[in-house]
Amino acid sequence: MSVGYAMVFPGQGAQEVGMGRDFYENFEVSRDAFGEADEALGFKLSRVIFEGPDDELVRTAVTQPAILVTSVAVMRAVLRELGGALSPKFYAGHSLGEYTALVASGVLSLGDASRLVRRRGALMQDAVPLGKGAMSAIIGLDMEAVASVCADASEGEVCSPANVNSPGQIVISGSASAVGRAGGLAKARGASKVIPLKVSAPFHCELMRPVADLLREEFASLRWSEPKVPIVANSDAKVKNSVDSIQSALYDQTYMPVLWADGVRSMVSGGAEKFGEFGPGSVLSGLIKRVAKGHEAISVNKVADVPKAVAFFARDGA
Repeated sequence: MSVGYAMVFPGQGAQEVGMGRDFYENFEVSRDAFGEADEALGFKLSRVIFEGPDDELVRTAVTQPAILVTSVAVMRAVLRELGGALSPKFYAGHSLGEYTALVASGVLSLGDASRLVRRRGALMQDAVPLGKGAMSAIIGLDMEAVASVCADASEGEVCSPANVNSPGQIVISGSASAVGRAGGLAKARGASKVIPLKVSAPFHCELMRPVADLLREEFASLRWSEPKVPIVANSDAKVKNSVDSIQSALYDQTYMPVLWADGVRSMVSGGAEKFGEFGPGSVLSGLIKRVAKGHEAISVNKVADVPKAVAFFARDGA
């Protein structure tokens, strides 16, 4: 009997200059993926990904399509080596990674998704003046405590949980001054660490609601298909099986918290026993191991990982 598994994709923050270049050089399917994105966007995104400079790659409107196409290129290489399509129970992604999951499930083409997330990144960057928003990771407090800290620190400004990643790791987002106050309160109330994040905008909070409205207008210009594999959404950690429900979840995700830990639990309760993370970094596989103890998770972000991934999936007849 085959083991149930899920495929997951990273979000913003995983980027680095040179990511995916070894896949471009070793797999035609990966090379084609980078070419599709370049053509769709009308500029050499692949050159920025492979060569930088870093200050260009970290621009949100560049970072988002860069991570998306790199993740797709990695996934396609693994599929190629396995000799065809896999049949996971679920796809999911963290924030931006949810759009990569849509490409994996056939909901959007790589070209359309690349254009959409480039627009998403530009809208997010423009929504709040640089320096006026902030995000911090709170380590060592539970959700109730973090929500209380945010409420007490807000003082009429926006400050709220943005990423619920794993037990004891919650990211907050909002106005820079309020997030700063919340960090001080969190330490006073027992947080082991407060880590300010290097981000260009305060994602997944009420300051992004105007972006959600503009993004929904963009949806109408794209061709959408029903998912071949269910998507587990960030906004409510529930399974989405239709275009309408996916679009609604993407709208909500823009300004609502990413419920990653709950999403992992949903996949486990739905029969996922093993997880494969495709794309730069290995953050999600680490989080999954903390949320779903005893479940296997691997990350694939370089060509040397491909044989391991093939063995990981093939040995169970997936």
